[in-house]
Amino acid sequence: LSPALTCLSHLLSLSHLSEAYSIARQFNLVPPVCEQAEYHYFQRDKVELHLPESACLSGVGAMTWSPLACGLLTGKYNEGVPESSRAAMKGYSWLKERLCSDEGKKQLSKIKELHLLADRLNCTPAQLAIAWCLRSEGVSSVLLGVSNTEQLLENLGSLRVLSQLTPPLIAEMDALLGNKPRGTKKEARS
Repeated sequence: LSPALTCLSHLLSLSHLSEAYSIARQFNLVPPVCEQAEYHYFQRDKVELHLPESACLSGVGAMTWSPLACGLLTGKYNEGVPESSRAAMKGYSWLKERLCSDEGKKQLSKIKELHLLADRLNCTPAQLAIAWCLRSEGVSSVLLGVSNTEQLLENLGSLRVLSQLTPPLIAEMDALLGNKPRGTKKEARS
């Protein structure tokens, strides 16, 4: 039962996570150790606002996924939906609809600005996006989905970008994104 509590914590809401932690401790079981959460430039609240509270109370870390927002952050969709892309595949109409929505168009505009920032840092947009996720205090790991060795090597290059993400640069990115959650307790790793 204890591994089930540890592995299934991603299915629970944050209040349920706290309850699962308490129950595990009460019955001398292994408590949840991480929460799986979607985390990228446009999906921030859970990791930056809500998880730090759980982490402080119970030591739960975040194993985040979708750092490139289904390829959105790479620039793949800047000129529309390529036929070979995920958004063009059967079963992904939700992604295509998201890209074509007003909010999706606003996000694509911000992504173009972030690509200019990546150029300034001499890195790829993917490396910047992954490093941005890694810089968050509560993030224990970032799950990557790659199609080939080249993508894996490019994504691993985000580790060298991490040291370039200074507080002034993060502030610049936050201003550009305009979606920093209010009430954030911990900003980034020091």
